[in-house]
Order: sequence, then structure tokens, then C-alpha cells
Amino acid sequence: MKLQFKIQKYQTDAVDSVIEVFNGQPNQDALEYKVDKGSAYLARKASELEFSDDEEDTGYKNADVVLSEEELLKNIHRIQASENIRQSSDLVKKLGHCQLDVEMETGTGKTYVYIKTMFEMNKKFGWTKFIVVVPSVAIREGVKKSFDITVDHFMELYGKKARYFIYNSDNLNQIDIFSQSADISVMIINTQAFNSSLKEGASNKAARIIYDKRDEFGSRRPIDVIAANRPIVILDEPQKMGGTATQTALSRFKPLFTLNYSATHKETHNPVYVLDALDAYNKRLVKQIEVVGFDLRNLKGTDSYAYLEDIIISKDHAPQARLEFEIRNKGGNIKRVLKNLSEGDDLYWLSGEMEQYRGFVISEIKVNQFNTADCSVTFGNGVILHIKEAIGNVTAEYKARIQIRETIKAHLRKEAQLFKRGIKCLSLFFIDEVANYRKYDEEGNQILGRYGEIFEEEYKEQLSECSNLYNPDYMSYLSGIGAHETHSGYFSIDKKGHAVNSEMKRGSDISDDISAYDLILKNKERLLSLDEPVRFIFSHSALREGWDNPNVFQICSLRQSGSVSQKRQEVGRGLRLCVNSKGVRQDIDVLGEEVQKINRLTVVASEGYAAFVSDLQNKIREDLYDRPTKADIDFFVGKIFTSADGTSITASKEMASDIYFQLRQNDYIHKDGSVTDTFREALADNKLVPLTDDLEPYTEQVYKRVQSIFDPHALDGMIEDASKPQTPENKLNGNFSKKEFQQLWHRINHKYAYKVNFDSAELIEKAVAAIDRELVVSELSYVVTSGIQRETLSGKDLKEGSMLGNESTSRETLRSRRVSGIKYDLLGAVAANTKLTRKTVAEILSRIRPSKFGMYAANPEEFIQKVSRLILEQKATIIVERISYNQVDGEYSSDIFTQEKHTTLDRAYEGKKSIVDYVFTDGTSKDSIERKFVEQLDAAKEVIVYAKLPKGFHIPTPVGNYSPDWAIAFEEGKVKHIYFVAETKGSMSSLDLRGIESGKIACAEKLFEQLSTSDVRYGKIDSFDQLMTLVR
Repeated sequence: MKLQFKIQKYQTDAVDSVIEVFNGQPNQDALEYKVDKGSAYLARKASELEFSDDEEDTGYKNADVVLSEEELLKNIHRIQASENIRQSSDLVKKLGHCQLDVEMETGTGKTYVYIKTMFEMNKKFGWTKFIVVVPSVAIREGVKKSFDITVDHFMELYGKKARYFIYNSDNLNQIDIFSQSADISVMIINTQAFNSSLKEGASNKAARIIYDKRDEFGSRRPIDVIAANRPIVILDEPQKMGGTATQTALSRFKPLFTLNYSATHKETHNPVYVLDALDAYNKRLVKQIEVVGFDLRNLKGTDSYAYLEDIIISKDHAPQARLEFEIRNKGGNIKRVLKNLSEGDDLYWLSGEMEQYRGFVISEIKVNQFNTADCSVTFGNGVILHIKEAIGNVTAEYKARIQIRETIKAHLRKEAQLFKRGIKCLSLFFIDEVANYRKYDEEGNQILGRYGEIFEEEYKEQLSECSNLYNPDYMSYLSGIGAHETHSGYFSIDKKGHAVNSEMKRGSDISDDISAYDLILKNKERLLSLDEPVRFIFSHSALREGWDNPNVFQICSLRQSGSVSQKRQEVGRGLRLCVNSKGVRQDIDVLGEEVQKINRLTVVASEGYAAFVSDLQNKIREDLYDRPTKADIDFFVGKIFTSADGTSITASKEMASDIYFQLRQNDYIHKDGSVTDTFREALADNKLVPLTDDLEPYTEQVYKRVQSIFDPHALDGMIEDASKPQTPENKLNGNFSKKEFQQLWHRINHKYAYKVNFDSAELIEKAVAAIDRELVVSELSYVVTSGIQRETLSGKDLKEGSMLGNESTSRETLRSRRVSGIKYDLLGAVAANTKLTRKTVAEILSRIRPSKFGMYAANPEEFIQKVSRLILEQKATIIVERISYNQVDGEYSSDIFTQEKHTTLDRAYEGKKSIVDYVFTDGTSKDSIERKFVEQLDAAKEVIVYAKLPKGFHIPTPVGNYSPDWAIAFEEGKVKHIYFVAETKGSMSSLDLRGIESGKIACAEKLFEQLSTSDVRYGKIDSFDQLMTLVR
């Protein structure tokens, strides 16, 4: 199985934010220079009869940055203004011309982003030499793996491959290859490879190699050969490399400039892109987190043991407590059992009259689906147990048993949903002692440790309990996997081939064991296959940085709770969005609104839910980008706003005051600038009032700025409680079989494909107008460096490449019609970007104003990029206007009505005329539009039956799938249109979705127009009254 990659907007934005810092930099080929090949090479050349002009000593280094500090800072300020990032006061240039920060949450692909940035820099500016510096062996091996698996992807995008290697002091010849390659060349190095050698003259081996002249390296210092390339240095996790000694060592690479990539920057330089944990979650780029926590209490004076695993809810009988306690069998042996108990049950009698349970009669089972902390069982003696709480004698081993059991339960529940989608489900256990999982007998044979034994016992038990809960195909899959083969361990291996605890250096909790990471990464793709039986993985906690498998859905730490940072690191191992068996990422483009229902990470904590979540949220909040807290007048001054027609304006004090006044007038901000609940509610309901007068064109961008104000409650919904009582199965009922619904279902249960026919002439007209109106391209500049040959030359001058002295530089703006020796296929590039013919592109470019076309000579790369974007925008508009639909083979299974899983009943309505028992409305409030609507459907005599249509029932559009909300069958004779498919106006979580959502609706309405008949009607409504007006 091969992982698939695609272009994603947020990643492209991150790349562009770095590229745009260098707007005005010319595209130059790598500069040739004479590589210092060492004394042996010079001796051999001196012995040759004729001095041949070969290429053995030709190297290629990065051309210098020609932009001035003022120009770089101006570009940075422009990017920061457009990205809503706090403006830098000055240019940070301790490591090269500038130090740029890119903040990306764990799991969003920062390694992919900086690899793509290398290709873009090479394409636009000609730079070829890069060094990626990482803080650990784990990250180094992960970066190397990312290069391996993206080779074909970037070859397809850019038509070339990068040469990359891991620095190895035992193979210094790789440095010569790095220096002499004219292709994109990348050296990956971890700080451990040079960190102990930061001080020149140190006595350790690393110092002797990297800083000393080596005989085997032609009496050269490796650091000098590397630095001669003027490499662009990329720091992966720079917060772990911020020490003075590390920074000093990095400066010896003589970087052209430095790029910092991290989810948690400790030191701020010049930030140009921010995608923090809150952004990633809100944009649905990572899994949603849910936590299973449990509390242990030891009651004085009793050895009674009880553990409340869950509260079972059913529509057929009262809630039951799933309780574990001890019983004494007829033989006098004591064991622990799990039973479903009701109010009135007595543990004393159920245990076989064990004295410690006297008085443990269940007096109340309390359920609160809005708050798990309020779900409890009360006994007659006053003892109260909450879900996931244990009392009595609980050993460390039994605590681990509970965690393993909860992980297996969560795994099976989730795997049953994922199986039908072809998605492998993995669970990951972190342990501190390998012997707890794997041991060796006297003859060296591998045997299970205690955790391994517990796992197999609990797995078999859970499998037998769920034998009738899931569909036959999934149960058949489970029956083909034995308990012993479905779990495996990934550990460090000693010389005997035995798994051992991973060694850690003093002051670190991460191992540098390369062999262990090799094993993890080698099996990464194999573990994603459903044909591979391993689904549960045990690994040493010190190896956690090596785990980034996207299909980890459960994480359990079977060890004493570590630091808050360790908790977040462990959670980060499972944040990546999953892939299916074909390697396709299951993101919002594929899953739509279901993306975080499918992508949900369950963390089985070793402590109480409240304590774990509090620590985790505080750490996330601490790591968030420093967001503004008030939308006062100063907040808007200097911000850049762009209208729909492309006109940009920088907000003056007067404009900022006007914005503040209108926001106050609409009750969207308080007097101090803090955002009101009125604004957040209007945003959620898509009812924000447009700004007036001169501000009207900038309404959307102003409101987008206001959204960036930090909401102290923003993290409240990010982490859910996985211990909530499970909802009863939502099955199809008798209403589904009614002839009225079957007739309606027969009419609408079809699948469709769309086609688009549009007039090239119309596209040409619109594209020409857009380019003439909006196109702006930066002018290039260049630096002239002059020098005079020294009067006398020494061998040292030749060796160091300093034949010229008295160097001086001057910078000029480029006025020439030709700025590069590179030949551009202008028509081909724009045609490829826009998927249009060369003829159509030629027609567009031939008709734009000469002054606009003249910009091509000033900056070809930017001209191609911006012209392509403007044409695509016009093309998208026309596609929506010209779409038509055709019915294709295939129909939906009735299973789609029961596939959506809900963990709580807080949005459930028990419908009388619904085809399933519970209707889950969009709003939680009883006053929400959908809740009122469904209540009125049930009450209306004209309505026979209805269905809340699931997300799986959708209409394809060029901008994503669109799902209507309701299918309703009326009593014949009482209405004009017996069948109605409706959308009730809902809410959108972000103003960014407006264009996409309106495009989907516009396409869907075209299909509705084609399908509407005298019996079936489609429409968009906002109330039951409007529905009845349409059908009568």
C-alpha cells in the first residue's frame, strides 16, 4: 500500500507565505565555484602533464539574496498583515539574511510543507542547497522517510527529484557530492551529530571529525566544505535547539537564511504563517480528541472492590449500571466479574454473601448525558461511584487491566465503523518496562509478559461479548485473526536479538536507538493494510517520537502519568487524519461533514478525566499563537483589506474608528473591544449584518478579523468525554416499510454525475477583464559585485577562492526585457495550471492590456502564478453556471440511515413518524430551527412519514458533495406535491465556507430543477409554515 499525496490549500498557503518574503528576488542558476578538493587532489592535478579543465572541482552554491533588509521586512509585513499575524518590529538575521517562523500544529504535514518549499524556491529563485536540522534521531529518521515516500509526488509536480542524505561522519564523501550537485540537494542532520562538538577543539570524536582537517578528507575541515554552499537551513522543532551553543554551531554552516518549523515555537523571529492547534481543529485538519479517564479511591476500613465501567441506556428499560465486583463461587474461589445491574440489586447477595459488600444495595442510577461527571450509581450505604471510578483494593496491575480493557472496547467500537470504509484501525500502548509485555525464558525463547497475558485475556472476553453487536462481514474479519497474532511489540533490540528498554541520554526522555525507529518506519505502510493482522501495538515510551502512523485511533499510556508536555506529545502521535486501504487521506474533501466523526482519537488516560483534560487543555492554550483579545480601534489600524473586485486598502485610523463604531452599533463587540456572544451566535447562524457605506465591500474580511479574537471558551469543545453513556442502536423501524416512504425512496434513490459545457469566448472575456483589473507583479532587482585581482597571489588565495580583493556591491532595479537565461513556456505553464488549451490561453493573453502583458518580462514566475489564479477564479464561476446532471448506475443502500453513530442523546428527538427511532437535529437547543421543524412534522396530520437524510446521501458538485436535509411523504389528496425533499437553512462554522457552500447549493438547485415533477418537489425552506406553503 502506497500513501497518496495531494495539493492542499493550507499547505500551499504555508509554502507561499515563505516564498512571498522573497518577492523581487531574481531566478538565478546556482553559482559555480571551485570546490576545495583537498591536498591529495591538488597533488594529483599538479603531476598531470597538462592541466585539464574538467568538472571534478566544480561546485554549485546558492546565489545570494539580493533584496535589502528594508525590502525583506516590507514583504514580511505585507504577509503578516494579510495572515493576521502580529507585525515584527525588525528583521531577525542572526542566522543569515532572515529567520522566518512557520507554525503548524502536529499532524498537519509540516515536513511535507518544507520539502515543497524547497522545490518552490528552486523553481522561482534557483536555490538548490538545503540543510534540515532536527533535534533527535527519531525525527531525523521520520524526515528521511517523508522524503522517501514523496519522491513520486514531487516528481509529478515539478519534474525533478531532490538528492537527500543523512549526514554520517563515517562517509564524508557525501559532502563532496552535495557540494558538486547542481540539483536540489538536501543534507539531514540531527543535533546529536554535532551538538557535543559545538566547541572547537573539544576532545570528542564528533569534534575531531567535523572541525579538524581530516587526512581521509584531503586535509579539509567538513564544516568549511558544507558552509561554502551557503545552504538554506531548515530547523525542524527549533524550540529544542535554542541553546546558545547550538545557535553558535548553526552559524558555522553560514546559512543564506533560516526557516523554523514547529507547532510550539518558544522564541519568536519573523513569523509568516500560523496554523496552531485551534486553527487545525476548527479547519478539521486533525482528529478530534476524546478521553477515557478513571479515578481510583481506596475506602478506609474495607477491601471491597467495585468499578463502574459504564451506564447502559435503552429505550426498552431503565438505565443499568455495568459494574465490576468480586464474587465467591461454590468452591470458595474469588474472582472479579462484570454484570449489568439495576436499581435494587444487592452486591452482598450477588457476591455470594461476601461480608465486605454488606450495605451495597443500588439505590439510584443517575444519568446526565450532558455531563458525565453527573452520571453515577448510589448505594444504600451512601457510597457513590461515577463512571470509570473504582473503589477498594486496586493494584497497579489491575489498573493496567482496566486501561487495556477500555482500549480494546474503544477499538472494537471504532473499528466496526471503519471496516466498511476500508480503513485499518490501530491502537498504541506506551509502556516503560519491556518485560511487562515481553520476556524470555532460560533458553532465550520469547514469552508473554504480564501485560501481554492481560491483553489476550481481555481481548477474548470483549470479542465474546460483542459477537452479536456488529455486522456479519466485520465479525467474519475478526474471526480470522487470533488473539495472539493481533498484537505486537516495537522495541529496541540488543545483540542477542532480545527486546530491551530503550536507552535515554541524561536529561532526555527520548531514545536515539536507530534500529528501533528503522523497524517502526519500515512497517508503517504494512500496518495500514487490512491484510496485516496486527492491530494493537506495544512500544516503549521513549520511542514515542517515532510514531506518526495516521491510523492510530486509540492511545493508552500504561505507566505513571508523565509531565504535561509528555501527555501532549503522546496525544500528538495520533492526531494525523487517517488513510484508507488505498492510501487516500480521509479528509474533509473525502468525508465532508463526517470528517471528525470518522477521525476521532481516543486517549485512555491513567488518571481521572477532569485532571487529564485540564492539564492537556492548559498545555494547548499555553502553546497557542499569541492571539489578540480585543477588536478595538488599534486592532484594525494598518490591517490590509481586499474587496471582491481585488481592490486593497490599508486601514487608516479613521477607517478603523468607523469599523469599531459599526461593530458596536451591531452589538458585536463590547466597549473594550472584546467580542460579544451576539457576534458568535450570529456567525454560527450565518446571520451577520453586512457593514454599511464605504465598509460594505470589506464586510467579510472585517468579520474574518473579528473571528481571530481569542475566545476563552474556544477549547471547551475540542476534547470530548468518551465515557459518556452509549446511546441505544438507532434502527430502522416500521415507518421505513410504509408504502408512502418506499414510493418516495424509489423516486429519489439514484446517483448522478455532472457535466459542464461552457463557452470559451465568455471565459476569455471574463478572464481578460479580471487580469486587466487586478494583475500586479513585483519588479526584480539585482546586485552587482565588483573586485580587482590581488597584486600578488598565494596558494592559500587560490585554495580559499580569494583571488580578488577590494570587493564592492551595488543594487539596481532590473529594467531589461529579459531577466533570466531560463526559457519559459508561458502558454504551456498557464495552460497546465488552468487545464485550458494553449489556444484559449493565447487568446486571453493576446487581448490583455500591453502594460499588463509587459509585467511578464519584469517577473515571469509571478506573472504565470497570478494570471493562472485569476483565470481559474473566472472559470469556477462559469462552471457553476453551466452545470447539468445525468443519472448513473447505482443506488444507496438503506444502511446509510443507520451508519451515523452518535455517542450522546443530547441532540436526539424521538420521532413518531421518522423511519428511525431517534432523529439527531443539528442544533442542541429545543428552539433550534431543525428541532422545531421535526416536532411540527410529527404533529402535522398531512405528514405520513419522513426521514432525516444522512450525509452519505449526497449530490456531487465541482466544489464538493451537497446533502439535502429531509425527505417527506404527505397524505395523498391533502397536498399538491406528495413528496418533498428539503433543506432547512442551517449554520456555517466559518465565513470562509460561504463561497464553497453557495456553489454547492447553486449546483444542487440545477439538479432539483431537472428532477422536479408534479409529485416530487425540491426546495430550500426555513420553517414548517414555508414548507406547507410550497406543497399546497
